[in-house]
Amino acid sequence: MRVALTGVSGFIGSTIARHLVKAGHTVSGLLRETSTRDHIRPLVERLVVGDQADETLWPELLDGCDAVIHNSVDWGPIRGGHEQKGGLRTHYKENLVGSMRLLDLSHPRQFIYVSSIAVHHDMSPRWRGKPDEDHPLRPGNVYGAFKAAVEAHLWADHFSRGRHTSAIRPCAVYGMDPKLDRSHGFAIVRQLIEERKYNKSGGGKFVHVDDVATAAVALLGNKDAAGHAYNLADCYARWSDWAKMAAEILQIRPEITVSSPAEPENTFDKSAAATLGVKLNRGREGIYKHLEQLIAEMTRLGLTK
Repeated sequence: MRVALTGVSGFIGSTIARHLVKAGHTVSGLLRETSTRDHIRPLVERLVVGDQADETLWPELLDGCDAVIHNSVDWGPIRGGHEQKGGLRTHYKENLVGSMRLLDLSHPRQFIYVSSIAVHHDMSPRWRGKPDEDHPLRPGNVYGAFKAAVEAHLWADHFSRGRHTSAIRPCAVYGMDPKLDRSHGFAIVRQLIEERKYNKSGGGKFVHVDDVATAAVALLGNKDAAGHAYNLADCYARWSDWAKMAAEILQIRPEITVSSPAEPENTFDKSAAATLGVKLNRGREGIYKHLEQLIAEMTRLGLTK
C-alpha cells in the first residue's frame, strides 16, 4: 500500500516509516520546513514540506495513497495550556481543526489516527482498575481533550459513511529519539552524572516506540480493526525506577528519593492490542535495555563525563 504519513521525521513518525517500508509499503511523508530529514530520506518515496494544517499541501501528500496515518501534532501552542495567551486559539486551528479537515478531505482512504492514552483520566470504578477501550473518554488536560475530540469525528466518519477508521492510543513512548536529548531517560542520566542525586516524584505508563509502529502497520487493510481503538500501555514505572536502573548501568551510587507508590491505581487491558500482534510484554526490562542503549550512545558522544 501507499501510505500518507504526517509527522514523518519525528520520533514516532520515523519509526512508523521504517516499519512501513520493512512491511513492503510505500511512504508519502509530510514534515515541517524546520524538521531534520536525512534520517528518513531512504524511507520516504515522496516528501512534502510544510505546515500540517496547510490544506494546499494535502493533494500532493495524498496523491495515489490508499491510507493515511495521522501522527503529527504541533506541541508549541499546547504546552502552555489555558495559561498560554493566544496559544489555545492556535492549537484549535492547527491541531484540532487541521486534523478534522485532513480526516474529511482524505475520504474515502483508510484513516489511522495516532491518538493518546491521555484521552483517559477520570477512571470509572466500574472497570475495577483495568479499563479497556470501551471506557468513556474523560481527559484531564488540553492535549487529551484534543485527541478525544478528533477520535469522536473518527468514529462518526466510520459509522455515518462506513469508512475504515481506527485509532491507537500510546502512553508515554520511549526509545531512541533522532534528537537524542528528547529520549526518555536522557535528562535523568545527565542529572545523575552532574548532581549524583535524583528526587523527582511520580512516573507513568510506558510503551516502546517499536510497539507503537507495529500496531499502526498492523491496522493497514485490517477490516476487523475498522471502528476500533487500541490502548498501548506496556508497563508502569516511577521516575525513581528509571533513575535506579540508569545508576546501575552507570555503576554509580547517587542519592535517589523514592516517594511514589510502587504500583499504579489503574492498568489498561491489553487484549485488544494482542489481536494486532503487539504483546506489550517488554516490562521494565525493556526500559532497562533502552537505558543501556541510550547510555552507550551518550558515552560515545562524550555526554557521560
